[in-house]
Amino acid sequence: MPSDIQPGQIVELQIDNVAHGGRFVGRHGATGDERGRVVFVPDTMPGERVRAQIVDVKKSFASAVALEVVEASPDRVEHVWPEASIERAPLDRAGGAELGHIRLARQRELKQRVLEDALQRTGGMTREVRVRPAPGDDGRGGLGWRTRVRLHVDDRGRQGPFAPRSHEVVPVASLPLATRGIQLAAQLDQRLPGVTAVDYVERSDGEVDVIAFEGEPDRGRSDTIVETVGEREFQLDRAGFWQVHREAPAVLTAAVRRAIDADRIDPAGWSLDLYGGVGLFAATVAEALGDRTRITSVEADEVATDHAAENLAEWLGASAETARVDRWLQAVVDRASRAERERLASGVVVLDPPRAGAGREVIERLDALHPAQIVYVACDPVALARDAKLLVAAGWEVESLEAFDLFPHTHHMEAVASFRKA
Repeated sequence: MPSDIQPGQIVELQIDNVAHGGRFVGRHGATGDERGRVVFVPDTMPGERVRAQIVDVKKSFASAVALEVVEASPDRVEHVWPEASIERAPLDRAGGAELGHIRLARQRELKQRVLEDALQRTGGMTREVRVRPAPGDDGRGGLGWRTRVRLHVDDRGRQGPFAPRSHEVVPVASLPLATRGIQLAAQLDQRLPGVTAVDYVERSDGEVDVIAFEGEPDRGRSDTIVETVGEREFQLDRAGFWQVHREAPAVLTAAVRRAIDADRIDPAGWSLDLYGGVGLFAATVAEALGDRTRITSVEADEVATDHAAENLAEWLGASAETARVDRWLQAVVDRASRAERERLASGVVVLDPPRAGAGREVIERLDALHPAQIVYVACDPVALARDAKLLVAAGWEVESLEAFDLFPHTHHMEAVASFRKA
């Protein structure tokens, strides 16, 4: 493998693939049978030739920043966010729209490739999965969807996102991914001395809350707000977690409902909603299974659990518990009675883990409970593939898998997979 590449070196690269995380793959020093060293470069796409500067060199790969497009792909478009354009110096580019220079339909094709590649390389399975848009996104060009935006504030009081892979604030004059309400509410030219970050939150009713922080953003209890999904209302903390795309809660709850095999699940069994937040998917399960549903939502955030208890109050068999999921599952594995195990074996488990995934301990404890079905909501394709591999190794098989482009112009996506014991 070539070893003459050095940090600071400017190279010309042919980009031939996409990698997870909004980066693209070029090779340096490829000659004849020698494939060359992998170089990961953002702000490019397959089919392009670019000039790039090496910023880091590891044993088997290097990282670079794109400086100039020498030969552009026909799928390259003017960046939807001028502040993130390749025409700006790398440290002056806004982070948070790393695919904004790519035609929207092509973005989804690349996300599909990332997901399928993760499933094959990490999960050991071959599966074709189409990444579908959320309702209305194509008509808006993938813009105006983001209902929650956090901007950082530099020591001069200027607002903006961080530059990619940096903690340098990039002042911006526009927020094209944000909803129209947030765009109007965010006074981006206003200096905010003494403030470290600002959250802009647009609620279902169109009202926009502006939350300024001094020091580290507070994760404690703040005002309660209400979000609406279909005909159902959910209470949550104003600064608490909620899906950022305006259509994401409806899209994901519909996908979870499609994934649940109600004929296989006993409503009076014991179903689980793990990493349950404020009970969005627990309510989905209860609506799918009916009034007799017995379900427990488990969430580590006490404030979210309190809201989940309120949101699930109409179902007598629903409850919400504050606990780390791995520890809660271990306690159930250790202490569940025979009757409780039988009820668990006739219930469904829905889990929506953080970006790192559920992990081996949680998967092993889930398998030990032998639920009738597992429905996994994933925000990271590699984590999904890793956890899916563990499930398959334990004798489960993938029944269905849907993927959704709920973060247009970024590398992120969501997927919903269902598993049953083979």
